[in-house]
Amino acid sequence: MNITDRSDEEILAWAEPMWRNLVRSSNAGNYGEFARDFARPFALAMDEVAFGHQFANSALARELSEDFDPLGILRRGAHVTVLFRQRSTRRPGEWLGRLVLGYEDGKVKIFGATVF
Repeated sequence: MNITDRSDEEILAWAEPMWRNLVRSSNAGNYGEFARDFARPFALAMDEVAFGHQFANSALARELSEDFDPLGILRRGAHVTVLFRQRSTRRPGEWLGRLVLGYEDGKVKIFGATVF
């Protein structure tokens, strides 16, 4: 089955814990935990050097709040994009979180993740 055929509830049941882990491990600067659900192509693109560069250039990456809300799900090809309203623990306002999920070797994996 393609992930795009799954219900919103099923997708959110995967996406929310994965997003929460990304937030927690990003705040802690823990690359091993941050990358634990990455698909191979994303893991290769987001290696420890890129991860370190992200933290050197973005204070937001270390001050994400666990207070987030799912906004919607976009389905395209073999992937879904889950959008989140993301907050900071230190900065007022809201950001858009984007989590791209798909199947790799029969398991749901992360193919992309950003906050902007």
